[in-house]
Amino acid sequence: MPEMRFIVRWPDGRRESCYSPSLVIRDFLREGESYPVPDFLQRSRQALQIASERVEAKYGHACSLALGQLARIEAKAAEFAEQRDARVACETFLDGGAR
Repeated sequence: MPEMRFIVRWPDGRRESCYSPSLVIRDFLREGESYPVPDFLQRSRQALQIASERVEAKYGHACSLALGQLARIEAKAAEFAEQRDARVACETFLDGGAR
């Protein structure tokens, strides 16, 4: 199953390398685009849940790495919940799970 990393920049300027076990993340985020935090969170939830379901369909178990990544995104997004204009940028995609 093709995996990938995607680099995001949080509203505080910190960059994070995020993991997806599937290329489906490209259906939800666009390289170079930024999203309001709630929208980024929703897109990430959808994509990573679909990715985990694909792993489950193929291997018989959910993808703990995808679910862990989602938990980290949710925790980080919560830091900006009170900032109405906060945005998360999807800087780039790194195919093949490159770090």
